[in-house]
Amino acid sequence: MNTRDTIISFAQKTIKEEAKAIAHLEQLIDQEFAEAVHTIHNSSGRVIITGVGKSAIIASKIVATMNSTGTPAVFMHAADAIHGDLGNILENDIVICISKSGNTPEIKVLVPLIKNFNNTLIGITSNKDSFLGKEADYILNAFVEKEACPNNLAPTTSTTAQLVIGDAVAVCLLHLKGFSSRDFAKYHPGGALGKKLYLRVYDITAANEKPEVSSDATINTVIVEMTEKRLGATAVTEDHKIIGIITDGDLRRMLTTNTSFEGLTAKDIMTKNPKTIDNAAMAVDAMERLEEYGISQLLAEKNGSYAGLLHIHDLMREGIL
Repeated sequence: MNTRDTIISFAQKTIKEEAKAIAHLEQLIDQEFAEAVHTIHNSSGRVIITGVGKSAIIASKIVATMNSTGTPAVFMHAADAIHGDLGNILENDIVICISKSGNTPEIKVLVPLIKNFNNTLIGITSNKDSFLGKEADYILNAFVEKEACPNNLAPTTSTTAQLVIGDAVAVCLLHLKGFSSRDFAKYHPGGALGKKLYLRVYDITAANEKPEVSSDATINTVIVEMTEKRLGATAVTEDHKIIGIITDGDLRRMLTTNTSFEGLTAKDIMTKNPKTIDNAAMAVDAMERLEEYGISQLLAEKNGSYAGLLHIHDLMREGIL
């Protein structure tokens, strides 16, 4: 077997072993898990998640997941906790402690201190008979038979299991809270989802040039306006009311049907009754209109008057399309 085949074999074996361990976790979800989640849901405090080593890294990720799904959470490294960071824990906070063995020195020092504060303690561990397993108010069983590491030493399968248990807790809390995609967008306003839910047409048109010509404008004027505003089109208006649009395509068609454009005006080459959208409409609705009609520009209106031009490239730049 060549080196590349060996690499593929080891990778596939690792994935299979971890997948098998994760699938087994489903059987370990019990009433104690449900009670722990129920307790977090009914708490008026935050969730403090702690661990040491690789478990601390997993704790940090679970904190990020909870915060983004509506459950206030704080990461606290177990080693730092016993050197002053215990002050992060408030009266109504719930502490989740992550440890594969449940017997690490830092955990043995930290757990009694948490218990002295009368905070609810939830353990995520592979060893229910460990110090953490016996002292915690609730245990979330993250048992794995062995690590994917061939020496059964490097935390691999065990940390994946911890992460999955944390995700399961976060998703359960999400459902209990009725946390919607709109709620999610509140915590991710800069992401594509947030923009789809919040970005409006005027947010885009306000940053654009506003190409506009009168119906009797000369072709030279039209070309100059489109060139300067660089949106590939211009609105044709009368008293600021939209009566048509001229696009690059209209100009090309004019050149193929006319030997001279002297004497032609905007109204002679414009497309009448162009597609428009209210300036206060959602940007995602504008995207749907562009796709529906197979066009690249939409003219925006405000109170019946021309308000700006939206180009499909604007939506692509914002991550809407």
